[in-house]
Amino acid sequence: MVRGLYTAYTGMANEQKRLDIISNNLANSATVGYKEENVTNQSFKQMLAVKIRDGSNGYVDEPIGTMSLGVKIGETYMNWGQGSLRETDKTYDIAIEGKGFFKIKVMDKDGNEEIMYTRNGQFTITADGHVVDFDGNYLQGSGGDLQIPTDASDIAIKSDGSVYADGQLIDKIELADFEDYNYLKLYGENMYRAVDGATPKASTATMLQGFTEQSNVNVIDEMVSMITITRAYEAGQKMIKTQDELLGKAVNDVGRV
Repeated sequence: MVRGLYTAYTGMANEQKRLDIISNNLANSATVGYKEENVTNQSFKQMLAVKIRDGSNGYVDEPIGTMSLGVKIGETYMNWGQGSLRETDKTYDIAIEGKGFFKIKVMDKDGNEEIMYTRNGQFTITADGHVVDFDGNYLQGSGGDLQIPTDASDIAIKSDGSVYADGQLIDKIELADFEDYNYLKLYGENMYRAVDGATPKASTATMLQGFTEQSNVNVIDEMVSMITITRAYEAGQKMIKTQDELLGKAVNDVGRV
């Protein structure tokens, strides 16, 4: 019966983790470029169960089969599917259509610079002409930090990332892509860091000026999953209550005999 308590506990802990991930998806359903997180469930390894020797079979230990002691989180993974495109008509809003990421130069509090990757194409321009994201990180072009002449009146960004200012080619936004996205580690809400083992490759995606890629979270599906998880969690609670009552009877009633 104690094993039953543990099994119910692992199930409830697993559902709590799933609920946390779904809550995060819902909270970021309106975040530009956000990719939905998902999680898999995995049971613990099967264990051989043995009936302790008793008079029913000549006082010999007898295998009675295998059993699992509960469930755990298998892995958390990203849904890299394309989000819908929304027209904004803003000059420095850029959407990626296809596989690829913007390269962003991020600087930490110690002044160390690192290239991160994102699908969030909401950019603005600074007073000195640098194209930056919401946090002031520099968008990277083929020549490094992308910088636009401050006196330019017409900015055009082509599908291949070429940036023109008043008809003159200034730079080109070069997208990054990877052979295996499992080597990308989430950094913040919708930025990613390439870890050891990441293999870069050329991106075949195109860019659309004046658009942004929306989150690929399906709010209705997430709400349905949340209801399912809540019911599973309640089932775990009922199981713990039942096991507690059985333990009480074993101690107070059977023990009395």
